[in-house]
Amino acid sequence: MNLPTEPNHRPTSRDVARLAGVSVSTVSNVLNRPDLVTDGTRERVEHAMHELRFVRNRSARELRMGKGRTIGLLVYDISGPYSIAVARAAERHLTEAGYMVMLCSSDGQPDRERRQLLELEEHGVSGIVIGPTSHDLATVDEIRERGTPVVLLDRASPDGEHCSVAVDDVKGAEQAGRHLLALGHRRIGLVNGPHDRRQCHDRRRGLHQAVEEAGLKVDATVVEVVVPEPDAAAGEASVGEVMKGRRPPTAVMCINDRLALGVLRGLQERGIRSPEDVAVVGYDDLEFAAMLSPRLTSIRRPKEEYGRRVAELLLDEIENATTHVHQQMVFQTGLAVRESSDLPRP
Repeated sequence: MNLPTEPNHRPTSRDVARLAGVSVSTVSNVLNRPDLVTDGTRERVEHAMHELRFVRNRSARELRMGKGRTIGLLVYDISGPYSIAVARAAERHLTEAGYMVMLCSSDGQPDRERRQLLELEEHGVSGIVIGPTSHDLATVDEIRERGTPVVLLDRASPDGEHCSVAVDDVKGAEQAGRHLLALGHRRIGLVNGPHDRRQCHDRRRGLHQAVEEAGLKVDATVVEVVVPEPDAAAGEASVGEVMKGRRPPTAVMCINDRLALGVLRGLQERGIRSPEDVAVVGYDDLEFAAMLSPRLTSIRRPKEEYGRRVAELLLDEIENATTHVHQQMVFQTGLAVRESSDLPRP
């Protein structure tokens, strides 16, 4: 038995052919067109593969054929529970369709995002799903023009030249604002992230619209604190800033549930009760929202369907390129009212 003796040698089709006593083309036929090979020859080749612990190099085959079965999924924050939930749903659907998913994170850095987009293209991915970090889609446009389909996640296509799946975050934040205003709150804290992030900008705008719709002045009603990263630690640290002053808020809206978790913790540390003293509303309605004490009121965004839809749009563009029509899907939010905001102001 002529097994490879070189250390770390990965068996090749040529090694299999030599051990089985057949040509390399016969090994290729066993792998790709087994109906062209007799049963006896196929069994001999398969036995050689087993002896050598041969693993086919799919990337090399795809390179020769000029096509791959890999999808790039580039999200803003790979550690974010919402991003992971959507990515999991998309990955499940893409895997069922026979594709492998490469998951990447831009960490909110435009330069890193550009590098990863170009690297995904260099790897020959069949398509890319991206949650862009900024309004500049120049690199996305370049990649699409060179033939790689791209679907925008959490961002509406500005010109209709891409498929996109997004949530109407302005209306979602309006829902949260109306809910708090209807309970009698007239001083509302807003714990927000950087305004150059679309979700932060849109949710701020939605709260402002709800306040103006109620006939109130934004400057007199909304107390905004901007944190560099919208996570639980930042939410907890923001409470001192939010609650300072002669007229502290009676309610706090957070632009995601992780911030809200931190705000609840910060309030409790200061002996401030929720909802008795301060109502709290989050955003995303993550799984843990209903497990907190008090249970967290939150704006519900779709996760499973969101991921499935973005996968379906990309697959259609990859597999039906000549008939594909770009679609821009916009999902609506829902309000899940729980204990953290279920008391009206006296």
